[in-house]
Amino acid sequence: MKKGLIVVDVQNDYFEGGAMPLFKPNEALENAIRIQADFRAQGLPIFYVQHAGTSEAGFLVEGTEGAEIHAGLLPIATENEFVVRKTTPNSFFETDLGEKLKAVGVEQVVIVGMMTHVCIDSTTRRASELGLSPIVIADACTGPDVVFDGRKTSAEDLQISFMAALGFFADVQPSYK
Repeated sequence: MKKGLIVVDVQNDYFEGGAMPLFKPNEALENAIRIQADFRAQGLPIFYVQHAGTSEAGFLVEGTEGAEIHAGLLPIATENEFVVRKTTPNSFFETDLGEKLKAVGVEQVVIVGMMTHVCIDSTTRRASELGLSPIVIADACTGPDVVFDGRKTSAEDLQISFMAALGFFADVQPSYK
């Protein structure tokens, strides 16, 4: 089964100094870089999903430095690396990601990136619906603390909750094997 790596929204605004820094983004980045290196060494395809937001959101605004893919994980110009622009959390919705995966024969996807509770969640569920047997690498994903109804949930607790829930749709691995 041919694998492809989907790197979701590893963009500057999610790091220190950005418009919406997440919990331990550098650790998630380091793990994503390690996975990227392994996929490159095997000659397997890599798909970089880049969110292009509007100014209303206040982060990942298209055309700003904050919306750029983090320099540590930049794609290289080869026939095996693709950039997919999206405007919603789901990396498949109104993008050509599914077509690109199919064109290079990908049957299973490994998913890493940011934000676990939104973009990783929706992308993983859709990959499952498409029969792509997703694998999510937990330590190569991260998110923020969140507040709902006056109650705060830490990024760590949010990560655990979402990874547990995604286990119904994907093979969720604590780290890359």
